[in-house]
Amino acid sequence: MAVMTYRDALNRALREEMARDQMVVLMGEEVAEYDGAYKVSRGLLDEYGPERVLDTPITELGFTGLGVGAALGGVRPVVEWMTHNFALLALDQVVNEAAKLRHMSGGRLSVPIVFRGPNGPAEYLSSQHSQALASYWTHVPGLKVVSPSNPADAYGLLKSAIRDDNPVVVLESEMLYGDKGNVPDEEALVPLGKAAIVRLGSDISIISFGRPVHYALEAALSLEKRGVSAEVVDLRSLRPLDEGTIMASVGKTGRAVVVDESWPAASVGAWVAHRVSVECFDSLDAPVEFVSSEDVPMPYNHALELAVQPSADKIVASALRALYLEE
Repeated sequence: MAVMTYRDALNRALREEMARDQMVVLMGEEVAEYDGAYKVSRGLLDEYGPERVLDTPITELGFTGLGVGAALGGVRPVVEWMTHNFALLALDQVVNEAAKLRHMSGGRLSVPIVFRGPNGPAEYLSSQHSQALASYWTHVPGLKVVSPSNPADAYGLLKSAIRDDNPVVVLESEMLYGDKGNVPDEEALVPLGKAAIVRLGSDISIISFGRPVHYALEAALSLEKRGVSAEVVDLRSLRPLDEGTIMASVGKTGRAVVVDESWPAASVGAWVAHRVSVECFDSLDAPVEFVSSEDVPMPYNHALELAVQPSADKIVASALRALYLEE
């Protein structure tokens, strides 16, 4: 095992996939000369040259469309959005083109493209740059969507996404880029559509994805001190969703807390909570609890921006409600 940061794990995945397949290219704002806004593409321009690492104009609609067209022509583009907040400008190219072309061509066309970049709350970036937009992409048939919570999954999921013949959206977290973790020395792909049990437990299931998985693990440690055994499920893949792993966990524990850093309405977490409520109805000993961000634009004030987001304390409180152990 090698210890590396989340950003270096992504960089390693890109480097290996570009070495493996000369049709893999990277494009986006500042990915070449500047080594990427978050330094995920550090060194790739020197290694693979400007024909495969392309700095683009500041026009998400334009370079995302360029990537879709290239994918239709046999290239395997990785499109880096400086943030998913800016990707809203490219919704038409992703939702109406990339996600639809296989279906509308009767399977004759494929769009092997990856859309990746940071998603979710950051610090001191206020309402327009700190949004968790997973539900935008997960809502759309024809897309696959993944959200790695640690360096090993960032590495393995990105490699799988690049090799997939469908458009895949990778939701990274700006606040995780500097986090360190173990990544296998040998190549290790993480399959799309497969959740992970990152902590075993017997009393309650805490289900999340991306950065909030860390809050879930922190909450589980706090609950353990109260004599509660919490199982933590990392979804990793939002579309397709691994319902088998989710339902098996809740079927075992009989209680569930779903955590999502998005707003509550029409969120991925709300959908997961609904599916658990339906599929595990006979196994549940309490209503499914749901922890999300507050239903407000992100404040700039740091104390307020922390207050509106999920936290370990909020998860613990929800778990205690589900266990009828409220203080």
